[in-house]
Amino acid sequence: MQLTFLGGTGTVTGSKYLVRHDGANVLLDCGLFQGYKQLRLRNWEPLPIPASSLASVVLTHAHLDHSGYLPLLVKQGFRGPIYCTEATRELGSILLPDSGHLQEEDAEYANRRGFSKHRPALPLYTQDDAEASLRHFKPVSYGEEFSAASGIRVRLSPSGHILGSALVALTAAGRTIVFTGDLGRPHDLIMRPPVDVERADYLVVESTYGDRLHNPADPRIKLGEAVSRTIGRGGVVIIPSFAVGRAQSLLYYVHLLKQDGTIPSVLPVYLNSPMAADVTDIYHRHRREHRLTDAECEAMCRAATFVNSADESRALNAKQFPMVIIAASGMATGGRVLHHLKAFAPDARNTILFSGYQAGGTRGASIVNGATEVKIHGQYVPVRAEVAVLDNLSAHADYAETLAWLGRFGAMPRQTFVTHGEPSAADALRRRIGETLRWECRVPDYLEAVELA
Repeated sequence: MQLTFLGGTGTVTGSKYLVRHDGANVLLDCGLFQGYKQLRLRNWEPLPIPASSLASVVLTHAHLDHSGYLPLLVKQGFRGPIYCTEATRELGSILLPDSGHLQEEDAEYANRRGFSKHRPALPLYTQDDAEASLRHFKPVSYGEEFSAASGIRVRLSPSGHILGSALVALTAAGRTIVFTGDLGRPHDLIMRPPVDVERADYLVVESTYGDRLHNPADPRIKLGEAVSRTIGRGGVVIIPSFAVGRAQSLLYYVHLLKQDGTIPSVLPVYLNSPMAADVTDIYHRHRREHRLTDAECEAMCRAATFVNSADESRALNAKQFPMVIIAASGMATGGRVLHHLKAFAPDARNTILFSGYQAGGTRGASIVNGATEVKIHGQYVPVRAEVAVLDNLSAHADYAETLAWLGRFGAMPRQTFVTHGEPSAADALRRRIGETLRWECRVPDYLEAVELA
């Protein structure tokens, strides 16, 4: 059996792992690269193996850095099944077409404004490409064992990261590899904790927060302070947010803040992401996967006004009163939040409040690191607004939470591979696993192939 790292190495994006066994090829995750241009350019390159040679794809969850390359894979000739949980299928049916639509929209805008050096600018893939990939999705239940290819058996277990997220245990020839995907937290406000793993011969573990601990303070306090401070000076709070998971957590916190009177109950709050609005509905249908009651789900949905049309979105930029706008994307790499940043970032009364990890090379990382201007749609936009970060709202386990989860394994893996992290974070987690658990542990390189003896 051979494991090849096609992504998720040296970066927190582009997760793709190829498992080869007895002539069969299975791809574990199929994500987009994001952030630095040299990473994004990989999205335009064909995979090192023909897409048609893959027997199947197995997804850990629906976030685009784990699933966003699927439309291209199908476009390149993949015809097999894409195995995932039912919630991942539902989320993918929202996320992937939206991704294709945004890429078409960005290409059209670039061509109309003439700021791209490509003539014409083309989308990476289209909404139709995304719809075509969805026809290959095949949902399976947690705990159900299925065949991903001849001689390769797979079982999914809850990972606690977002709805439908899964730990993947892949077994062939008596050897088991466990992939964490993105590992959730033990005490998340909404999601249940990741399940424990009894054994794995090999382990591929994420390291997004491999060099950090989450702030133990209540995120509700910091969110309430940022909103109160901003509306006190007549400003607007712009919150770039991932549509899946983060937006729903923010809505629930807004509900709690209005309920206890920390922020005015009449304060306008807008969720400017039709995709996030659709995702919020899915929480009702998958109640067993999270901690919220039906009443709490309803309260979360009522916490904001959902903005659907582009005209409604543009109208927000003309409003002159205090409000909160939650809009995709979480790292300010695209979507409607860019238009809000153009409108509100130059005004010192306003606040740009980031609610999650900002990968290197993204606009979000530039703003958090103190950039005085950022390039949006070919123009430089001044950043005079206050910049704040909710650094304890992440749905990723930090290094202590990861070590605690690993410490409950029934037996030590033969080898642990640390992936899906910036170089410093991955190496820090590698060192901590080695020192704390005494496991064989290393950080693989991009396109490295490892024989699993």
